[in-house]
Amino acid sequence: MRKKNKKNFNVNQTSFYFEDYLETNKKKKIFKKKSNFQDRIYLLFFFFVSLVLIFSIKITHISLNEKSILNLENQKSNFSLLRRDIVDRDNVILSRNINTFHAAIDPKLVNDKKNLLIKLRINFPELPINEIKEKLNQKKYFRIKKRIDQIEKDKLWSLGEKAIKFEPFQARMYTHGNLFSHIIGQVDYDNYGISGIEKYFDRELKNKNLIDQPLKLTLDSNIQYIINEELSEAIETFEATGGGALLMNVNNGDIISLVSLPNFNINQRATIKDSKYINKITKGVYELGSIFKTFTVALAIEKKLVDASTIIQNIPKKIKCSIHEITDMKEHPKNLSVEEILVRSSNVGSVLLAKKIGKENFKKFIKDTKLTKNPEIELEEVGVPHKIKWNRCKLETISFGHGITTTPLQATSLYASMVNGGNLVTPSIIKDRKIQVTKKIISSNTSNELRNILRKVVSSDKGTASLADKDGYYVGGKTGTAESYGDKKNKINTFISIFPTNKPNFSLFVMLENPKINKDLIYDYRGVKTRAPYNTSGWNSVYVAGKIIEKIGPILAINNEEFIDQHVVEKFN
Repeated sequence: MRKKNKKNFNVNQTSFYFEDYLETNKKKKIFKKKSNFQDRIYLLFFFFVSLVLIFSIKITHISLNEKSILNLENQKSNFSLLRRDIVDRDNVILSRNINTFHAAIDPKLVNDKKNLLIKLRINFPELPINEIKEKLNQKKYFRIKKRIDQIEKDKLWSLGEKAIKFEPFQARMYTHGNLFSHIIGQVDYDNYGISGIEKYFDRELKNKNLIDQPLKLTLDSNIQYIINEELSEAIETFEATGGGALLMNVNNGDIISLVSLPNFNINQRATIKDSKYINKITKGVYELGSIFKTFTVALAIEKKLVDASTIIQNIPKKIKCSIHEITDMKEHPKNLSVEEILVRSSNVGSVLLAKKIGKENFKKFIKDTKLTKNPEIELEEVGVPHKIKWNRCKLETISFGHGITTTPLQATSLYASMVNGGNLVTPSIIKDRKIQVTKKIISSNTSNELRNILRKVVSSDKGTASLADKDGYYVGGKTGTAESYGDKKNKINTFISIFPTNKPNFSLFVMLENPKINKDLIYDYRGVKTRAPYNTSGWNSVYVAGKIIEKIGPILAINNEEFIDQHVVEKFN
C-alpha cells in the first residue's frame, strides 16, 4: 500500500510542478504584451507631440515674418532675373522681367473632351476651339495660350481640369504699354532683344554682373506722356495720318522725349508690317523744306559774306533754273535784309544767299554736319538719307530745303548745334554716358546772331511761327514743309523750336503728316480771333508746339535751375 501511495504521490507531484510552470509562463507573456503595447502608445504620443511642436514653431515663424515673405524685394532675391530693368531719367521703370505662365493641355489627362471644349469656349471665346479639338485627338501635349496674366491663370485654374498645365517662364513687361514703343522695342519668347533698346543693348541687358543695375535712359516719362497726348489730339484736330515730336537738350544731346504716331502696345506680340508704324523721328526720311533756310543763313554769316542786317537788293519774284521756276509762296518786298529772308521764309532770297556761299562750301558744310549720313543713335531703326547728286540746280534747291533728305533726328541735332554756340552734338537716349568731344561747325558769334533771328521768326509780326510765342519761354524756331522721300504725295508740316533763345537749353521738333485745315478751330493770332487761311505749318505744327511748350515748360524749369532763372527774367521783363 505504501508503495502505491508513493507512486501516486510522485505522479501527482509531477503533474503539480508541470501545471505550475505553464501558469507562470502565461503570466510572463501577458506582462510582455502589455509592456510592448504601452511602448507603442508612448512612441505614438511622442510622435504626435513632436508634429504639433514642429507645426507650432512653423506657424509662429510665418506669423512673425509675414511682412518679409510678402515683400516684393524679398521675393526678388529668390527670382533670378534674365534681363536688367530699363528705367527713365527719374528711375521710373519702363521695362522689367516678371514671372508669368504659358497655358497648356495634356490630352492624356482629359476625362471629358466635350466638357473641356465647352468650358474653354464659354470662358475664352477668343481661343481657336476647332484647332484645340484637333490637337486633343492627336493626344500630344500642346499649348493653348502663351503669356497669360494672373487673371487668366486663375480663370483657367477655376475650370477644375487637371489636364490644364501652367508652364512658368520669365516675360518682359512694359509698364507704359505703347508710350515708348518706338524706343524700348521688344524681346522674343526666349528673352532676346528683337527691336529698339532691347536689341541694341541685348548683351548688356543680359550681363549677369550688372543684373541689379538698371539701364538708365535720358527720357522723361511725364514729358513723354504730355507730348504724346498733345500730338494725338493734334492728329485728330487736323485729321492728320500721323505725326512725330522730339525734345532734345541742345548742350549735351540728351533726348528727353521721342514720340512717333501711330504707335503700338509692345506688351502684345504682334507682327507689324504697315510702314505707318515706323519710327518717324529716326527712320523717316524727308525733304524738310524751309527749315534748311536756317543753315543757309548761318553759313552765309559764318563765311562773313553777310551779316544779319545786310540788305539783299532787287530780289526777283522768281528765279529760273533749268526748266524749273523758284518762287515764293507770298509776295515780299523787293529789298530784304538777311534776317528778313529767314523771318519771312523767302525761297528766292535763300537762293541768292546760296549762290554767294557757293557749291563747294555748301558741300563741305553738309559733309561736316553728317546731314546725309545714317543718324547716330542707340537704335538700329534708323533711316538712310538719299545720296545727293550735285547736278544743275541742286545748290539752289538745297538752299531752301528741297532736293536733300535727312531724318528729323539729324535736323533737330543740327539745330541744337546751331544755337548752342556752334558745337556739334551727338543725340543719345542713354543717361550719364561719356559725352564725346565734337567739332565746332560755326562760331559762337554766328550762333548768337542766329538765335536772335530765330526768335524774331516767332515774335515778329512778319514771322511764320507766331502761334508758338508763349510768355516767359522766349521761343525761337523755323517752320518748314516736308515731303517723305519716295512719296511726293506724303506732305509733312514741321516746326523746329529752341527755347529760351537768350541761352538755349532745349530744341523741340514737331511734325504732322498730311494735316488738313480745321475750319472750326479759332486761333488767338496776335490778339485777334481768326481761322486758318492756309494749310501750312504755321497754322498747325506751330500751334501744337506752342501748346506743348506751355505744358512741359514748368516741368523743365523745375528740373533745370538755369532755365528757371531765365524763365523768371523773361517773365518779368
